[in-house]
Amino acid sequence: MLPRYFTVKGYGEHEINIQRSRFIAYVERAETEADAQAFIQDIKKKHWDATHNCSAYLIGEHDQIQKANDDGEPSGTAGVPILEVLKKKKLKDTVVVITRYFGGIKLGAGGLIRAYGKATSEGLNATGIVERKLMQIMHTKIDYTLLGKVENELRSSVYSIKEIHYLDRVEIETFVQEADKENFYNWIIDMTNGVGEIVEGDRLYLDELVNL
Repeated sequence: MLPRYFTVKGYGEHEINIQRSRFIAYVERAETEADAQAFIQDIKKKHWDATHNCSAYLIGEHDQIQKANDDGEPSGTAGVPILEVLKKKKLKDTVVVITRYFGGIKLGAGGLIRAYGKATSEGLNATGIVERKLMQIMHTKIDYTLLGKVENELRSSVYSIKEIHYLDRVEIETFVQEADKENFYNWIIDMTNGVGEIVEGDRLYLDELVNL
């Protein structure tokens, strides 16, 4: 699992108009090629009457799967520009479909490349890009007498609280980066005078919106 990477927040769509042609960007997160292909087919069914439904996707920790489809546009003027935007923004596990309704004015090869690139960039920005950070969930068990102090310190720290369980003792689940586990452990032990009990839980990704 990568310690961190960029991808899209989730589903999104955005439309722009260039020389009377409509370019509608559809964006989605896809962790497998099957998911990406299913998304593309869904958009094609939705816009069966469109002039073109061009697409590209980038999947895998090391970008192992890369595909671009011009769907009838001149070779290299649609799918590749979409894919290049994904690469430039260093996105992973992302699929984009640009639906075009021709408006009667030909754009030429250069114009098409710019149009599909712009539609992709604006579609991604409208959807939102996140940085996914691999986190360790740390379970801290303390007595209720320490809850106020520990919770306040956590909320004003660099760490994020995932959940608080009010059981026989309070259990606080906290997101901690892998490289910071030892610092977190020592900090909690010092804050609770050694009575806090800390156990490592699952590892999962925490998404944070960014501007690219």
